[in-house]
Order: sequence, then structure tokens, then C-alpha cells
Amino acid sequence: MDNTVIEVENLGKKYVIGHHKPDNYSNLGDVIANGVKSLGQKLLRPTDRQKSDSIEFWALKGVSFQIKQGEVVGIIGRNGAGKSTLLKILSRITEPTTGRVKINGRVASLLEVGTGFHPELTGRENIYLNGSILGMSKVEIKKKFDEIVAFAEVEKFIDTPVKRYSSGMYVRLAFAVAAHLEPEILVLDEVLAVGDVEFQKKCLGKMGEVATREKRTVLFVSHNLSSILQLCTQGILLDTGKLLFNGNIQQTIEEYINLNSFNDRDNGSLSDATLRTPYSNPNSLIKWSNIQIVNLEGKKIKEVGYKEPFEIVCQCRAFDKC
Repeated sequence: MDNTVIEVENLGKKYVIGHHKPDNYSNLGDVIANGVKSLGQKLLRPTDRQKSDSIEFWALKGVSFQIKQGEVVGIIGRNGAGKSTLLKILSRITEPTTGRVKINGRVASLLEVGTGFHPELTGRENIYLNGSILGMSKVEIKKKFDEIVAFAEVEKFIDTPVKRYSSGMYVRLAFAVAAHLEPEILVLDEVLAVGDVEFQKKCLGKMGEVATREKRTVLFVSHNLSSILQLCTQGILLDTGKLLFNGNIQQTIEEYINLNSFNDRDNGSLSDATLRTPYSNPNSLIKWSNIQIVNLEGKKIKEVGYKEPFEIVCQCRAFDKC
């Protein structure tokens, strides 16, 4: 029996970005005049093809993978890699430009502070609203209600509109709702960074319980590799909208670290990093002149691989105190 819960095939998401020519406006009148001129051109020549200053940006392109029931998948990559865009598509918040997504099961998402709850409704009302959206009956939600409130630690504020919640309270309640209302698939962006350390540990423990005991699927985006390694079994590595690696989480993290090492090498050598004397303390009796990264054989290296030992060699000049 096939237990695939998420199937992504040739997924792509394109955005059209507008670019304006640098206009040297001296006052508000110039801005208004330019806007009126542009509007007049469109009204007088509506069928003419105007020269476009827009460009296409592919946040995702050609992404394909499958996720099985009960897998905990860590999605990693640098800023702008396409992680959040992928989660928004899987959560049906935005539509893909190309490709298709097949999802078997209810999805609960916690993508960013401010999404998922109606700000004018109380915490209590939002719990019932989210449960209804997931297709749960009022009786089913009521059974989970006390557990949700206790986990979120918002007992005193449960009948307060969530617009008055702090970001930490908001995230605690949002996570508790997503984790306890029993969706088959739980999708989490790096919103847990808002909470305190103890609550983050609490959330990681709950996510592990959701996956191991309840056999639900979890997708987790984070820049905290230790949390990813602790929680996840599988990994997806994205870079500039493309899927670079999909497999065991340990291997995925190694690929990510190697990717960053490669980019660091391209952006500038790690060796020969000279600390110039103008930036040194003028009153110091020690003047740092050079820093090098070397391997265990003493040879200078430009990059350091995952788990590869290295040494940092510092050169300086010492002066006698007069």
C-alpha cells in the first residue's frame, strides 16, 4: 500500500517584479506630473504595447519530491532559497505557476506570526474557528480545548482578542492549535524563533510526539541545524528555488554545509585575512598582522569541509613597553 501523503512534481512559482527607472524627482509636483503622464499614455493608447520594466523571478523551479506518512522532514537552505514559498504552496495559501501538488490529508500550517487567526476574535473563538476549518466537529474540538490552552499557557487571556496578544503568546497558541487539533500534516515555518527557549524545547518535544506516536507527517523549516537534526529524519535542501538534495537528514545537512563552504570560497578566501594596523588598538603592545586557516599538515586552505579538522594561525608583532 502506497503511504505517500505529499507528492510534488515539477513545481514552479513565478513572480513578476516591477522595476522603476531612477527618476530624479525634486518635489511632489514632479511625482504627480509623471504619474498623470503615464496614466494618459495608457488611456490614449490602450492597445499599444508599453515597454515593460518588469522582470520574472522564479522563487521555485522544477522541484519534485515525495513525502511518506509519518516522516519528519526538515527543509533547509539560505535566505531566498524558496523554503517559505514551498510551504505556502503546500498549505494552499498560494497557487503554483507550474507543476502539481497532490496532498492526502488535512494540513495545519504555522507559517508566520499573524497568519491563521482572526485578530478581532478571542483565543477561544480562534481555536473553534481553526478546528472547524480542519473539518472537526464542535465536540471534537471541545475534547482538545483544555489541552490546547494548557500547552499554550494562555489560560488568563483565552477570552481576550488575539490582537492584544504579544508575539510570544500568539505563537504559543497558534502552535498548540496546529499540533493538538490532529491534522494529518503539520507544516511549520521558523516561527518558533519568537518563543522563549523553554517553549521551543516544549514544541520540539510535541513535534516528535506527533510524528512518532501519532504517525503524522511534519514539515519543519528552520535555520537552527541542531533542532533540525534532533527532530527530523529526512531533509530537503533548496537553493535559489531549485532542489539540490533530498534524502537522509544527516546527508542533507552535510550538503548544506558544503554548499555554504563553496560559496564562502567564491566570495573570498578564508586564508590571508589580514588585520590591518589602522584597525588595531593604537595603544596595544601587540599588533596583529595576519590570520590564516591551515590543515593539519600546515598548508593554507581556502575552505573547510564538514567535520574536517583545521587550525587558525595568527601572526602578530610584539613591542616593548617604553
